[in-house]
Amino acid sequence: MHPIVIVGSGLAGYTLLKEIRKRDAATPVTLVTADDGAFYSKPNLSNALTAGKTAAALAGASAEKMATDQNATVLTHTRVTAIDPQRQRIHTDGGELEYSKLVLALGADPFPHGLSGSGAGDVLAVNDLADYAAFRSALDGKKRVTVLGGGLIGCEFANDLVHAGFAVDVVHLGAWPLERLLPVEAGQRLADSLAALGVHWHFGRTGKSVDAIADGYRVVLDNGDVVEADVVLSAIGLRPRTQLAQAAGIPAGRGIQTNRLLETGVNNVYAMGDCAEVEGLNLPYVQPLMVQARALAATLTGTPTPVAYPAMPVMVKTPAHPVAVLPPKIGASGGWKVECSDTGVCALHTDDAGRLQGFVLTGSETGRRNTLVKELAA
Repeated sequence: MHPIVIVGSGLAGYTLLKEIRKRDAATPVTLVTADDGAFYSKPNLSNALTAGKTAAALAGASAEKMATDQNATVLTHTRVTAIDPQRQRIHTDGGELEYSKLVLALGADPFPHGLSGSGAGDVLAVNDLADYAAFRSALDGKKRVTVLGGGLIGCEFANDLVHAGFAVDVVHLGAWPLERLLPVEAGQRLADSLAALGVHWHFGRTGKSVDAIADGYRVVLDNGDVVEADVVLSAIGLRPRTQLAQAAGIPAGRGIQTNRLLETGVNNVYAMGDCAEVEGLNLPYVQPLMVQARALAATLTGTPTPVAYPAMPVMVKTPAHPVAVLPPKIGASGGWKVECSDTGVCALHTDDAGRLQGFVLTGSETGRRNTLVKELAA
């Protein structure tokens, strides 16, 4: 009997393995990963400085322990080079592997930063545990960090860095942080709270070049402004890993396209997590991934179960000014009603009949999220 093969050892791959084992102790499962297979939660990377955690401390369990605990085979440092859907096998740099069902939990890659200059190759991105170890090492003995991107990850890192005593500049193309998720009042409140801690914002700007100088780097912005830094971190977004699937003829758009059973356009091949586009939606957050893992585990063990997302607010880990956001559905009619107090912002997105479609809560207002989730669910 060929195993269920999971490609990827991030939160998606390992959560699926655990969910399968809750339902079925015996079916062979093989997890294939290009890295060392240590189990960790990627969302913890952007607040680990404040938590005082090294990369090693963030790893919850080794690949060997995960394999033993979950009665599975974990193939580490093994890169999948091709999928052969006709013969139901994958090609790896360690040989071929046949599968009964194949799950692609490949994650996403950081967008290329596109900077020119002699220091461009030194710009860091933190997308996994090894990246975080390199970032921690680069920070050692340094003082000034420039973060490219003021989205969710950029804001979380900026808060973490400034809290740990670094001087932080954030270069962001938008007019306020998280502008795709937050109305201006909420974004401005987050920006002001981080600025009060010492974050220096450069809104409406992008980095053009980064040059190595005697004591660090010289970052030149698109308007000619210069920011000097000891470390440059790119957090301008992630791109679902679709190349492996596309090369095998598996349809992909923004992500690897699936239906609500997480089936791709090819028999016995599934996709989940950051790499998946489920019925047109790519949701690179923890809660959707957990929902997908539970549904897919049921499907793979004989009970076809479509993914049904509950209302899932995203929590932005910015202790300077916490944010909870549940965006309205794409194309929703209506608009934002925003109320501001000294300690927080409450923005409700309602339709023309006054029905709640989404919300953004900041600061003290985040305590209302559970009540609003219930209203949305109703």
